[in-house]
Amino acid sequence: MKLNDREIDRVVEMAWEDRTTFDAIKMQFNLSESEVIKLMRLELKPSSFKLWRKRVQGRKTKHQAKRSSETSRFKCSRQRAISNNKIAKR
Repeated sequence: MKLNDREIDRVVEMAWEDRTTFDAIKMQFNLSESEVIKLMRLELKPSSFKLWRKRVQGRKTKHQAKRSSETSRFKCSRQRAISNNKIAKR
């Protein structure tokens, strides 16, 4: 899938957020976890990528199947509501 610069920025932002699952990214942008990792490797500095991978690897909040049933939302409760648009309004 070909993403424009704005979509790439949004995917990177979503991947960087601890509470946004890879499933949410898949649903909005049709990118698998491995495709998100490849994108992050391309878009981030090597040191930033290593920090991000270390932080999200095996993290329960990044994988829908590992999350508790209490955490059913994709976004932070303080984040403005997102419509069905692919990219949230900033």
